Amino acid sequence: MGDDSEWLKLPVDQKCEHKLWKARLSGYEEALKIFQKIKDEKSPEWSKFLGLIKKFVTDSNAVVQLKGLEAALVYVENAHVAGKTTGEVVSGVVSKVFNQPKVKAKELGIEICLMYIEIEKGEAVQEELLKGLDNKNPKIIVACIETLRKALSEFGSKIILLKPIIKVLPKLFESREKAVRDEAKLIAVEIYRWIRDALRPPLQNINSVQLKELEEEWVKLPVGAPKPTRFLRSQQELEAKLEQQQSAGGDAEGGGDDGDEVPQIDAYELLEAVEILSKLPKDFYDKIEAKKWQERKEALEAVEALVKNPKLEAGDYADLVKALKKVVGKDTNVMLVALAAKCLTGLAVGLRKKFGQYAGHVVPTILEKFKEKKPQVVQALQEAIDAIFLTTTLQNISEDVLAVMDNKNPTIKQQTSLFIARSFRHCTASTLPKSLLKPFCAALLKHINDSAPEVRDAAFEALGTALKVVGEKAVNPFLADVDKLKLDKIKECSEKVELVHGKKAGLAADKKELKPVPGRTAASGAAGDKDTKDVSVPKPGPLKKAPTAKAGGPPKKGKPTAPGITGSTGTKNKKGLETKEIVEPELSIEVCEEKASAVLPATCIQLLDSSNWKERLACMEEFQKAVELMDRTEMPCQALVRMLAKKPGWKETNFQVMQMKLHIVALIAQKGNFSKTSAQIVLDGLVDKIGDVKCGNHAKEAMTAMAEACMLPWTAEQVMSTAFSQKNPKNQSETLNWLSNAIKEFGFSGLNVKAFISNVKTALAATNPAVRTSAITLLGVMYLYVGPSLRMFFEDEKPALLSQIDAEFEKMQGQTPPAPTRGISKHSTGGTDEAEDGDEPDDGGNDVVDLLPRTEISDKITSELVSKIGDKNWKIRKEGLDEVAGIINEAKFIQPNIGELPTALKGRLNDSNKILVQQTLNILQQLAVAMGPNIKQHVKNLGIPIITVLGDSKNNVRAAALATVNAWAEQTGMKEWLEGEDLSEELKKENPFLRQELLGWLAEKLPTLRSTPTDLILCVPHLYSCLEDRNGDVRKKAQDALPFFMMHLGYEKMAKATGKLKPTSKDQVLAMLEKAKANMPAKPTAPTKATSKPMGGAAPARFQPTSAPVEDSVSSTVETKPDPKKTKVPGVSSKAKSTQGKKAPGKTSLKEDEDKSGPIFIVVPNGKEQRMKDEKGLKVLKWNFTTPRDEYIEQLKTQMSSCVAKWLQDEMFHSDFQHHNKALAVMVDHLESEKEGVIGCLDLILKWLTLRFFDTNTSVLMKALEYLKLLFTLLSEEEYHLTENEASSFIPYLILKVGEPKDVIRKDVRAILNRMCLVYPASKLFPFVMEGTKSKNSKQRAECLEELGCLVESYGMNVCQPTPGKALKEIAVHIGDRDNAVRNAALNTIVTVYNVHGDQVFKLIGNLSEKDMSMLEERIKRSAKRPSSAPMKQLEEKPQRNQNMTSNASMLRKGPAEDMSSKLNQARGMSGHPEATQMVHREFQLDLDEIENDNGTVRCEMPELVQHKLDDIFEPVLIPEPKIRAVSPHFDDMHSNTASTINFIISQVASGDINASIQALTQIDEVLRQEDKAEAMSGHIDQFLIATFMQLRLIYNTHMADEKLEKDEIIKLYSCIIGNMISLFQIESLAREASTGVLKDLMHGLITLMLDSRIEDLEEGQQVIRSVNLLVVKVLEKSDQTNILSALLVLLQDSLLATASSPKFSELVMKCLWRMVRLLPDTINSINLDRILLDIHIFMKVFPKEKLKQCKSEFPIRTLKTLLHTLCKLKGPKILDHLTMIDNKNESELEAHLCRMMKHSMDQAGSKSEKETEKGASRIDEKSSKAKVNDFLAEIFKKIGSKENTKEGLAELYEYKKKYSDADIEPFLKNSSQFFQSYVERGLRVIEMEREGKGRLPTSTGISPQMEVTCVPAPTSTMSSIGNTNGEEVGPSVYLERLKILRQRCGLDNTKQDDRPPLTSLLSKPTVPPVASSTDMLHSKLFQLRESREQHQHPELDSNQTHSAGTVTSSSTTTNIDDLKKRLERIKSSRK
Repeated sequence: MGDDSEWLKLPVDQKCEHKLWKARLSGYEEALKIFQKIKDEKSPEWSKFLGLIKKFVTDSNAVVQLKGLEAALVYVENAHVAGKTTGEVVSGVVSKVFNQPKVKAKELGIEICLMYIEIEKGEAVQEELLKGLDNKNPKIIVACIETLRKALSEFGSKIILLKPIIKVLPKLFESREKAVRDEAKLIAVEIYRWIRDALRPPLQNINSVQLKELEEEWVKLPVGAPKPTRFLRSQQELEAKLEQQQSAGGDAEGGGDDGDEVPQIDAYELLEAVEILSKLPKDFYDKIEAKKWQERKEALEAVEALVKNPKLEAGDYADLVKALKKVVGKDTNVMLVALAAKCLTGLAVGLRKKFGQYAGHVVPTILEKFKEKKPQVVQALQEAIDAIFLTTTLQNISEDVLAVMDNKNPTIKQQTSLFIARSFRHCTASTLPKSLLKPFCAALLKHINDSAPEVRDAAFEALGTALKVVGEKAVNPFLADVDKLKLDKIKECSEKVELVHGKKAGLAADKKELKPVPGRTAASGAAGDKDTKDVSVPKPGPLKKAPTAKAGGPPKKGKPTAPGITGSTGTKNKKGLETKEIVEPELSIEVCEEKASAVLPATCIQLLDSSNWKERLACMEEFQKAVELMDRTEMPCQALVRMLAKKPGWKETNFQVMQMKLHIVALIAQKGNFSKTSAQIVLDGLVDKIGDVKCGNHAKEAMTAMAEACMLPWTAEQVMSTAFSQKNPKNQSETLNWLSNAIKEFGFSGLNVKAFISNVKTALAATNPAVRTSAITLLGVMYLYVGPSLRMFFEDEKPALLSQIDAEFEKMQGQTPPAPTRGISKHSTGGTDEAEDGDEPDDGGNDVVDLLPRTEISDKITSELVSKIGDKNWKIRKEGLDEVAGIINEAKFIQPNIGELPTALKGRLNDSNKILVQQTLNILQQLAVAMGPNIKQHVKNLGIPIITVLGDSKNNVRAAALATVNAWAEQTGMKEWLEGEDLSEELKKENPFLRQELLGWLAEKLPTLRSTPTDLILCVPHLYSCLEDRNGDVRKKAQDALPFFMMHLGYEKMAKATGKLKPTSKDQVLAMLEKAKANMPAKPTAPTKATSKPMGGAAPARFQPTSAPVEDSVSSTVETKPDPKKTKVPGVSSKAKSTQGKKAPGKTSLKEDEDKSGPIFIVVPNGKEQRMKDEKGLKVLKWNFTTPRDEYIEQLKTQMSSCVAKWLQDEMFHSDFQHHNKALAVMVDHLESEKEGVIGCLDLILKWLTLRFFDTNTSVLMKALEYLKLLFTLLSEEEYHLTENEASSFIPYLILKVGEPKDVIRKDVRAILNRMCLVYPASKLFPFVMEGTKSKNSKQRAECLEELGCLVESYGMNVCQPTPGKALKEIAVHIGDRDNAVRNAALNTIVTVYNVHGDQVFKLIGNLSEKDMSMLEERIKRSAKRPSSAPMKQLEEKPQRNQNMTSNASMLRKGPAEDMSSKLNQARGMSGHPEATQMVHREFQLDLDEIENDNGTVRCEMPELVQHKLDDIFEPVLIPEPKIRAVSPHFDDMHSNTASTINFIISQVASGDINASIQALTQIDEVLRQEDKAEAMSGHIDQFLIATFMQLRLIYNTHMADEKLEKDEIIKLYSCIIGNMISLFQIESLAREASTGVLKDLMHGLITLMLDSRIEDLEEGQQVIRSVNLLVVKVLEKSDQTNILSALLVLLQDSLLATASSPKFSELVMKCLWRMVRLLPDTINSINLDRILLDIHIFMKVFPKEKLKQCKSEFPIRTLKTLLHTLCKLKGPKILDHLTMIDNKNESELEAHLCRMMKHSMDQAGSKSEKETEKGASRIDEKSSKAKVNDFLAEIFKKIGSKENTKEGLAELYEYKKKYSDADIEPFLKNSSQFFQSYVERGLRVIEMEREGKGRLPTSTGISPQMEVTCVPAPTSTMSSIGNTNGEEVGPSVYLERLKILRQRCGLDNTKQDDRPPLTSLLSKPTVPPVASSTDMLHSKLFQLRESREQHQHPELDSNQTHSAGTVTSSSTTTNIDDLKKRLERIKSSRK
């Protein structure tokens, strides 16, 4: 029992895992109880058991397993987390439960599976069960089938996917196990219950006996549709509803459910597609052309057999269809025609939508073949055309069908009408829009009057069907002129019609019923079934919008205008009335008089023609009164206007009478039922008077009234033709003016543009300018409605006129057409149908498209041309394409019929010659424009192949394909592209280019659509696979497209589609879907028009909020409140609903003004840094594009939302440019007041401004540039530095604008670039401008070149990046440019460089052609400037630019006053030294800095400095602070700007301007001297060293040669450089960052400097060279040892190879190497030996032994041997393991040499001499002798005696003495002077102290590292020996005193407090300025050291020859200080 009690104590979850079955049983029982108790499904308790549930069901003990299953079932039912276990538990159930003999276990297993399905895990369960069907154990198979059957029975076919089950059914029926076959039969019956006959085709091949059994079972099934009895959790409420209904006894839902369920499974979907193209007989195409009909028949029968397969695989059927079409059209044997038609039927049925692309070719042929009378042919053709219709849309084939309607053959007419009738039955109100109905009705109306009765009947049937489908309201307008008899016949037919989609009261179907299709003759069982099935699945597509491509049609009207009839459709009675009016008969004058006398007073009629004008006037007054009182119905309008026209009529001479007359006409038109007949009577008179000064306005008023009565389109046409039949220009111009106004008032609907255009053309050609002006104004108004296509009509006008027209159009751009205010109220007494409203725009838009005169080009597409295009020779193919392009160009606008051209062009899209592919794409682009919307019918056969080209590997081909697809989509709209499977097939191809381009395109297009075809869902699986594509770009594009797919398909559908993915993929995709759901944009609410002009609402303008533009209120007449959703505008997210749009329309926007009061930019801490990180980490798109795509705009909006005021953001992203102007104005106003905010959002502001650069509107651009100028001025004042991120996302786009045609803009951009240099280093701006010179725009090239010139002129050669040579070569290329301005600019730039840099330019630019070179030389001669004048010029001409630059270089954003002072001076224009006396010494220190740092153009201005609150910067201190402090505020302030500031300063180090360079160096020195700040330089070391050696090179090559430069300046610069480098190489961590290449160049520069004889000749030159010596030692010691060793080896190799190199140079390099060899014992472990040996290997490869021996000196070979020897000695045999990096060891003698050495050292311990060598006496050869030793010592002493090598000699002597302590050096010292001897002794002592760490100044003792630099420029000098910080006197006390003073001046502590003299005493000494700049300090020290050195080295100079004689030393000290003072004065005066 012991162990019993043990497991009893365990917690439940551990019991469940126990190895004892009892323990597990107990555990499961307890778990079951726990599960039943937990009430909360989300309780954490559930998670404990998450990993155990699989064990519950797979327990090995059968009894325990039963209990486990019970517990698992409860768990799955109640736990929220149970879904996670689905896969493992169900697979456990399948493998371990279904094979159990216990029935109970199996039942529980099935229950668990069903429960998982209930908790929404159906797909996973089904997957596991289907896997179970492959198990070998029949028990498991049977249980799996049973589970599936139960699941289907309970949950229904919506939840359980039938396709995979049906796929495996045939296999199950073949099983050997009877149990499996029986279970299969049961599940087949269950499936049949749900999908009925759709199951037959997949099972047609099973055993006939089984099939028969199934048939018997199927018959027994009840007829009613099955219903699910169990529901998913998410559908539980539905279940409850169902139960309620059943309890109520009603089964009302039955029908509805039926509708839901039945069409859900389509047999076609369940079938496997068959590939038939490869199975066609090999000789099929030959046979089909054979002369014998039997052979042709054989060929067709073969095809017929193949197409009987109910589902065919997609492929290229073009050739097959072409062959069949030829048989149908041309074959004389009618039997074959029928056979070919059957084949086409089979293809159409098997391919479905995939056949759509061929439909256009075949339909006309079939329709024309209906001339055959034989019934079997007619029947076959009918079947074929009906099957084909189902593969496409009526819209696509409408052109072809309408073309056949005019055929003379009555049978063709009859059959076509019948086909139309059958087609209409498949349509719904939405798929049969008015635009489509209109042409069909017009054609059918002709047929109802046909002489042949069968034609008439067919037409009646078709019209009746249309009436039934779309309702009377839509069709009636087209039937206005049909007499009653015929109308009744149409209605009668309509009642008989049975629709495929059920019908209710003329509205869209609510129920979908499956009825047989009348009119379709017998189709084979399966096929017929399939057809009806297909039909029964409704395809709700968007309304077909023909004119999507054409610029915004008319604004949406309140009332629809009946197309085809100029009258209006108002209420029905009104309609009838109108029809009567239109045909009002013209009455005779007598009848008119009679009618008039009945309503007018008698006197009035008599006086009408009185000769006295007063009587006539009185008569008119009475006439007017009578009219005003008359009732509308009684008013005889025609009679009254006839009376008015009675003599004198319109020739009335008195203007008062005339005015009255015109007013009366207006009254009659307004008050009566005014017909067109009446209007004709008065028109002439009105037009005659319109130009009259006094009566013109009255005439216009009358015309407007007439237009309201008779509709504007008719009135306008009449008025125009009347005016232009006259000769009076005044009348013509006023008529045009009236029309312009009228269009604005009435809107544009129904106007006949064509008629106007001819009149406008006449007007444009008029001699009278007023007429021309009016015509242009009218065109402007028309442009508002018609859009850019209007211009096409005027392209052949004279250029001058065309430019006026363009200017007018430009004015109108971006404006919205006003809402119509007239022509509404009178007719829209009843509300209009919404749907009609929606269609309305079609008519207007279509009008414009229809107007274009289209040419028929099919006759030009000859078979020769087609064969040319397909020729084998590419040149001939090209000729063919050229011809096609020519034909299209010539025709301008073409008809849709283009013969065989599509097939020919399609072939060229995959041409092997990419140039031809591009040419084809260009032709297809032309074709789209030329054909207009009719290009729709070619989308499937030509459009989709263009998409395939998007997968091309060449960038330019893809770009061309994308442009072409866009051009097509613009014409066709997107519906055609998205219908069918073509697009999804493209996306399926695993081509990364194709995928990313296609997804990018969809992401751009989908957001603009209001609805999409359901076929879009087919793309989703492929979209998901793209989300996991291995190509990052594809994944990115797929993620971008995801929200837009979801916008149309909804989250649920998308989530459901993840079911087929692998579990891991599924989770990832679902996570992305969740994310996309959050970003999902709303659907656009109104149709997007290409010009993004939304429909003007019919609500009068006053209803709109004051600030909202018209377009914000898209509304209909019924609702006067503006629709809150804004129309979608390309590039602007539909989410951005304007704030105004949401407000109640009537209120004024008071609230807005309050909103606008706050700051416009909100400062988000670290917001900018975060954005940069996101961009770096690729979390957001990098701001880099050729034109901004929507996703960039969206991203920017999202980023701005947190830091820009909402109302401003709405303005910034508005579709209307005027709002952008407003936004810019606001930003300008807030610029000064919100500096912080502007800087915080600077990156976003600049990005937004780049978007404005892509706008076409000039005013926005000007405004943006104005703002930028102010912005950059502000930034430079604020000392801001642009970050790399800001620069790279803004500058390239700014540079694009430098090529603008307008001068003003170019100037502005240049001004901005100029200011840019103040906030961004010119050297970094340079590459951007350089990039701009590569533009195709010649203006841009020229301007960029000029800008480069300016940069070089202002900032010297160092701005040229990457190197001056490369940059100049690139600039020089442009000297040969074809554009004159570019050539000049390039020449001028190079001349500028010449002026700065002299003749060296010619070296830098490389080889130029003779012509270019001569041009350049000529230009340089002409410019005649001397190079050396440049730097002076720089100072004089550009003070502004330069000062700002130097102050920027100070790295301070809001820094201390010294950096502000120059700016303050400029700002306030003050000068001098006011109030100098009040200053404390801190400000005095700044004054000194001013001397150092500035270019001397400005003097200090102290009071202002004090105002700048310097106290914040400097902590109060007792002693003068070191100058370093000045830097600190900057660094604390800078955050992320540090790096860019350091970059900026480093770029200044290499400046051609010495002062700029010195200043930059000083600042870097300050950084390096502070331990805490020095880290900032990390990462910039290489960059800094490169700048330094560039400066060294510049001094060496340029400055030293320049006689005008003070040599003092150069020395000063050298001192700064060397001081800086020493500081740097003190800091080991930084020194180690220097890379090999950089160290090599640095060493090269330093050694060159040491050897520069010009320096030696200068008074301070020696000191410089010594400092360099010290620096070199530091570099060797502190750099990364591998890098420096490697660098020296490469340098040695280069110097030996270079013939020009001096032997001295190589010698110094070798000395450095010896130094390194000495350091090796300490450093060997930190060295990467492999790399060093590789370098030695390369060296030995270049210099084999023989070659080295030929060298004049033996040093190289010695050096190499010594190095190798030392390495061997230190590493031993291991050295041979380090040859890994050498590829081919035999190339050099290295390996052999090492082996020899190893052998040698092994054989003997080595002689004494060898040991000497090992110890580093590298000068002594292996077999040394006494003589050699003497030589060696002699050489050392020789060195000590020479100026240059003193230090080295002493060091070598020290080394020698250390090794040979017994060596005698006495003889060498005997001959020398006493001074020299003591000098040597002291030198050795110093070295000893140094080596042992005494003499060096350790940082720990209180002296900071940078002090070391200034104190120890040369280790041999006395300075180092007395530099001991403990104050002990090593040297004379005077030196110590001087040291203290120096230390005090630097603001450093002396270690002993009491040693420090009081501050006052120091300050009172006039000789010492209190604080000196770092350069001064360096100078003074160098000076002192030099003096002391000379004193010691040249005894003859020193009279006392002793160190202790104080007199000389003290006097030298005073002279020293005096000298210092003089030098300081000199510096000051030179700066003034």
